[in-house]
Amino acid sequence: MKAIEIKEVTKTFPDKTTALENVSFSIEEGNFAVIAGSNGSGKSVLMSLIAKLDIPTKGTIETSSQAGLVFQDADAQILGETCEEDVAFGAKNSGYKKEALKEKIIQTLEATGLLYKKTAAARTMSGGEKRRLAVSGILAMDRNIFIFDEPFANLDWPGIKKTCGILKQLKDEGKTVVVLTHELEKILAIADRFIILDKGKIRFDGIPTEGLKLDLEQWSIRNPLKYGMKLEDLLWL
Repeated sequence: MKAIEIKEVTKTFPDKTTALENVSFSIEEGNFAVIAGSNGSGKSVLMSLIAKLDIPTKGTIETSSQAGLVFQDADAQILGETCEEDVAFGAKNSGYKKEALKEKIIQTLEATGLLYKKTAAARTMSGGEKRRLAVSGILAMDRNIFIFDEPFANLDWPGIKKTCGILKQLKDEGKTVVVLTHELEKILAIADRFIILDKGKIRFDGIPTEGLKLDLEQWSIRNPLKYGMKLEDLLWL
């Protein structure tokens, strides 16, 4: 069953800038997809359309369930003063109450390694912790589709490692995961699909082994294999 199906999508803004042009692809439920592209390739616009934060100018986007979105700037997603209040916001909107709500908060914070920060002030946490808190909030809403926009941006090594662990955990649990990034060396090893987006168009859509044979630098994407790495090495865990 398809978790995400995009058919002939074009997105043009009022100033006549075309961010996406005739984009089509689908992602099966439980698949882990990496969408790579340089700045300005259209990744963030595509993410907003899949998450239904915006609508395409042309074409259609269908999802099997509502997607949960983890922004590059996780501060934009913090809605509670403490970690438990932040997670509770999403859980309450999904119908959890009283004891079930308390259990859901503990369950999701434990899943992302943040239970010990339960009463901590959310905005004082590190960038990596804030992203994990955003994942907790999405888990609390029982989402099955996760979209991450540049999840490794501005993170130190421990933060990257923990983020990779969360992504692999979601894959192992059978969630549908879409990662938009240009840092292939950190996550591509666990991807089922590899999509290259450049100037609003799909340049490649297939399996990672085939995509890595291409001249990725023509689209301003660094190919880790050129530096002696193997596909199985492309996971910072």
